[in-house]
Amino acid sequence: MSSESKSSPITSAPKSFGEHRAFFGRVSGKRLHKGQKALFDSLLPRLLVELPPEGALDPKVIFGPDAQPRILEIGYGGGEHLARLASQNPDTGFVGCEVYTGGIGKLLQKIEQDELTNISLFCEDAYRLLKALPDACLDRVYLLYPDPWPKTRHNKRRFISDITLNELARVIKPHGQFCFATDIEDYANWTLAHIQRQPLFTWKISPEPRFWHKPFAGWEPTRYEQKARKEGRQHSFYFTFERTPNLGHKLSP
Repeated sequence: MSSESKSSPITSAPKSFGEHRAFFGRVSGKRLHKGQKALFDSLLPRLLVELPPEGALDPKVIFGPDAQPRILEIGYGGGEHLARLASQNPDTGFVGCEVYTGGIGKLLQKIEQDELTNISLFCEDAYRLLKALPDACLDRVYLLYPDPWPKTRHNKRRFISDITLNELARVIKPHGQFCFATDIEDYANWTLAHIQRQPLFTWKISPEPRFWHKPFAGWEPTRYEQKARKEGRQHSFYFTFERTPNLGHKLSP
């Protein structure tokens, strides 16, 4: 997809992989400083989402009994976007998924500093959380700047796949949203190609030229996005997919 293209970005479907692969590599980077280590011991256990040995998770337990709407962010990085939304929407319930200890530590600091009480955290592969959630329990899911795994032999590690889209379609309510952003054109094409063969998602298009470069409403650039601009990647792709009513469609096995 060209960033200067005037037509809708349509691409042929990539190869489908028959099983979910972990979409992350390392889980730790720079050492946590003393304050972050302390929060891992004191704050994280109170926010941690743990999967039940069997059966589905109770959304009221992980989001809060009265929290509405319910929003999941997969791979929140440093947590700027998630913490800002939680601060601006105190009645909304949020769950953030991240495996990198540095990102978890940064978000824990924001939660403590801003006294946020509407965020829970899952620190394992997000696919495991999706599998444990009941049907139609989420209003929106964000996947912002996921690892593009640019080498062809690593494409199978990308989070977007037929398998993960199937789970997202299952857990998002009809008319709910899946919001995706990337600065990598190949990953944007990859995502649209997969969406095209998932009948339970509809791409929200606009007559506005190159609307796919327009950020989400209320968007504030993350540190990753600012870094991408400095490195010369001047355009990002912002996609909103609506969960359509089933209308006779069945989720793939």
